[in-house]
Amino acid sequence: MGQLTASDRDTAYVWVGRDTGGRPDPARGLLLRAGSALLGRSEAELVLTQRPGGSPVLRVGGPVERVRMDGPVERGRQAEPADEGRRTGPVELPVSVSRTDGVVVVAARLGGPVGVDVERVRPLPALALARRWFPPAESSWLAARPEVGHAVDFLRLWTAKEAAGKALGLGLRDGGLRREMPLPVGPALRALPGHPTLRVGHPEVGPDLVLAVAVRVEEGVDLDVEVVQRAGHGVAAERSAPVERTSLPVVVRGN
Repeated sequence: MGQLTASDRDTAYVWVGRDTGGRPDPARGLLLRAGSALLGRSEAELVLTQRPGGSPVLRVGGPVERVRMDGPVERGRQAEPADEGRRTGPVELPVSVSRTDGVVVVAARLGGPVGVDVERVRPLPALALARRWFPPAESSWLAARPEVGHAVDFLRLWTAKEAAGKALGLGLRDGGLRREMPLPVGPALRALPGHPTLRVGHPEVGPDLVLAVAVRVEEGVDLDVEVVQRAGHGVAAERSAPVERTSLPVVVRGN
């Protein structure tokens, strides 16, 4: 597993692993690694559970280790300003999980809610799907884009909606597909139209995947997204971990 880069900025960290349909569960393993790295506790001390709305969360009781920001943060240690001490009492770490064919992605953030979604790039009737599910402005934008990139552009919008819904704790309920997204140009986090405290971006994780990360932040707060681990780390899988999942094929088949 890679090192976390020490930073005084709010940061959402992302781990990408393989999902091969066996045991142990890679989502659970990545979540526990994330919790150990960010909370400074052993994986055995962490409890993976769910909030009332179904969002996964890692919990730990007792003091949380803080380390000085004078270099990379190794697994099991968390970056904090030098004058910070040990925080006591129960702690929750907001996390998010997404799966697509052969891939599992986990995001974690100490600073507040985070949502993640991943889709594998594949041929899609992108314009027809956009006209059915998305606001007119988004389907018009997609129609004006180069045809060769329609599938990728559609998946950028789709994953943004999924990730934003998870960061809000709603998923795609309450009109999530009609929730307007910032136009997905480049990896930078961008505020949603009418929602200045909700941002979404698309970190690069390879040519065959589209990844979206969404966060809820206060206006004016700087935030980074760091991909700590990319695919190809040989983790196996099952489906036991709490997973926020509303895959595109399921939604389309049901209508």
